[in-house]
Amino acid sequence: MAKKDEHYSSVVVESYLPTNTSGRHGPVHIRPLPGQGFDTGLHVECSKSLSYDYPVGTRFRLKVKLTDREGGGEFLYSHFRWPFEVLD
Repeated sequence: MAKKDEHYSSVVVESYLPTNTSGRHGPVHIRPLPGQGFDTGLHVECSKSLSYDYPVGTRFRLKVKLTDREGGGEFLYSHFRWPFEVLD
């Protein structure tokens, strides 16, 4: 369920290997970097290309929105077709 009052913003994220992948798909995940107003523990839903086509630790700039799922927690969302910038 989208949060009505949340706006899209540009955020720098990185790929990483989490210690626990329970409830998530794939070994490589995406998280926001610190100092941008988002918890670094938030999951980022975005193009799988970021996880599959670049080395772990690569940083990207994405357009994201804070949202949530009914019965689930908050996460950052970026449409999989939107462009992204590779920073590394």
